[in-house]
Amino acid sequence: MNDIISPMNKLFKHWIIPLFFITVGAVLAAFALEEFLVPFTVLDGGIVGISMIVSQLTKLPLGLLTIVLNAPFMVLGYKRLGKRFLIKAIYAQIVFSTFLSLFEDLEPVTEQEILVVVFGGLILGLGVGLILRYGGCLDGTEIVAMLLSHHVELSVGQIVLFFNILIYGVCGFLYGADRALYSLLTYFITSKIIDFVENGMEQGKSVMIITDHGEDIANRIYAQLGRTCTSMEGKGLVSNGKKTVLYCVITRVEVSAIKKIINDADVSAFVTISDISEIIGSHIKRKKSTAAKQAVPVKRPVKK
Repeated sequence: MNDIISPMNKLFKHWIIPLFFITVGAVLAAFALEEFLVPFTVLDGGIVGISMIVSQLTKLPLGLLTIVLNAPFMVLGYKRLGKRFLIKAIYAQIVFSTFLSLFEDLEPVTEQEILVVVFGGLILGLGVGLILRYGGCLDGTEIVAMLLSHHVELSVGQIVLFFNILIYGVCGFLYGADRALYSLLTYFITSKIIDFVENGMEQGKSVMIITDHGEDIANRIYAQLGRTCTSMEGKGLVSNGKKTVLYCVITRVEVSAIKKIINDADVSAFVTISDISEIIGSHIKRKKSTAAKQAVPVKRPVKK
């Protein structure tokens, strides 16, 4: 009986429940764009914002543009975060694009621009937050920012903000300063709601793993995510057994990927994931030529 229940639990945990909430999130995000933001030329950030500009200029469908422009970044995400991420991201994109088309012909919810900004940003943040929380992705900007952060002295959040400032600058040039300012205000509202929906998840997350398979997990994390771990030796006070304690820092979009890595390597591992308010120093740099080949350097206790 346990052999039947266990796969079903995994199916619900890893696919059915996440895909349900990703669907809800994609529908909410599409509703926010078409019923609040698009009619008033208030732009979202990232690739979706670029898609909105291109759609306004060319009259091409917004849903189609979001899929086409995001496609290269989904491939990068697959190489970095794995097949599960790619499947959920593609699913989110398909649902999002479909409902953008369905909502396109509906009348805007309100004509008041301040309500458009506040409630459009709130609903968009709620939708995107649900998608991110359950392992999906609507926008490839954050993936690019994660890759660039390994080569420049800027955080993921700073790179994303830089991209969005450029987008809003173009918005101001094309549609006027008021559209750019409304869009910027919407972006800040959306960002706060995303963080709230994700349970306060910031760009940086610290992960502590207590396990009997420390070297295996550390090597997998390094091979799949490019994140190095610091290893310490621990001892259980009750079991009196030796344990390996791993510590590493990841970004919020890598949380679901690292959970899968740990679960595949050691289902009995004890894991804590915590917010990081600030990171000082260079954390987690991976050399392109050796990332997939080298094993993670694991610190071992000095024998006396």
